[in-house]
Amino acid sequence: MLTEEQKKQFNEILEELGQTLDISESEYEVAVKSYEAVGKWLSDEKSTLAPYKPEILPQGSFMLGTMIKPVNDSDDMDIDLVCQLKGKNPEWTQENLKQKVGDRIKDHETYKQMLDEEGRRCWTLLYRQDSKIQKEKFHMDILPSIVDSGYRMVLEKAFSATELKELDDLALRITDTEEDNYESEKNHLEWLKSNPFGYGRWFFEQAKLEIKKAFFINESIQPVPKYQKDKLPLQRVIQILKRHRDMMFKGDEDKPISIIITTLAAKAYRKETDILTALRNIVNSMEQYIEEYNPHTGEKMKWISNPVNNEENFADKWVETPQKQENFYAWLGQVKADIAEATGKTELKYIMESLKAPFGEEVINKAFGTYGDKLLKQRESGKMKMAAASGTIGAVGRTTVTNHNPYGKNK
Repeated sequence: MLTEEQKKQFNEILEELGQTLDISESEYEVAVKSYEAVGKWLSDEKSTLAPYKPEILPQGSFMLGTMIKPVNDSDDMDIDLVCQLKGKNPEWTQENLKQKVGDRIKDHETYKQMLDEEGRRCWTLLYRQDSKIQKEKFHMDILPSIVDSGYRMVLEKAFSATELKELDDLALRITDTEEDNYESEKNHLEWLKSNPFGYGRWFFEQAKLEIKKAFFINESIQPVPKYQKDKLPLQRVIQILKRHRDMMFKGDEDKPISIIITTLAAKAYRKETDILTALRNIVNSMEQYIEEYNPHTGEKMKWISNPVNNEENFADKWVETPQKQENFYAWLGQVKADIAEATGKTELKYIMESLKAPFGEEVINKAFGTYGDKLLKQRESGKMKMAAASGTIGAVGRTTVTNHNPYGKNK
């Protein structure tokens, strides 16, 4: 069992790991400026969409603060966005709306060159495919959607409220080429419903701590939310779990999907105030939030309920592709083993070695380099202490450590 000093040290290491995985502020700003520009183009007075006041808002991991860098520098960051229109031409079907958004994007010569093949629900812009600068390599999935007038006020109210209420009011109506009424239905209330902002409000309710009623809840649904450097324990845990998944299933399309990891982690989270305790508790209990039966029909199947739409099963693809289910349980078993292995170590060099395979040597070297530099500064300032019982070095303990040259990325 880890001592309190060892737990504190491990938390500092996990925080450094999370910061290393996080996208940088400059990467964030490049992405925001890019989608702002798309939004301005869609809403320009010359656009056929202008009467419906289109607005681009971030959703998914970009909104939740759980986005991570890709394993390979050659891979793109994936940014999920919603294109909200306040109403539509009463004659437009889903197909009409989707094409109107696509046509407007194609009217811009640069965007036309970046546009990928039409997706099931989204239009995708591939940014700077040939760039060698990582912050310029990302793609944006833009989801056309319809909201009713006054939606922004409803959204602001929901995200500033102290309690979860009427999350269904935050639902959007979206386009989906696989819907039977895609080409025919003109009444948008009969279109497929999606609720990314209701999910976001639920997630932040799970994540928030009373000691840190963070700006992020209301800030997260602004068109241009501020960059969030300091993350809550749940956000860091999800980043760490997603990285472990990415390392284990490099390029495998049947890897555990982020929405399942995020949902199960958020359901399992018990307001732990440190990353280590949250991580251990989550990986050991998230499985219990997978139901064995369809709660509506009683049919035996794995069911991971969408917290803001209990009729939606995030594990629905497990039925048609059993490998996805097998991979999820294989990953869960492996991440449990890897966390147990790492937390069984006490010396920094052994902790470092145990984390390289699960999370990537380059990322771990960078995280420990930064951590080593911080220890050096503590030593030089006389703030470094050694715990009498365990010998753990850090900011807590009783014995002051004399100045010395430890390893770090600048040494």
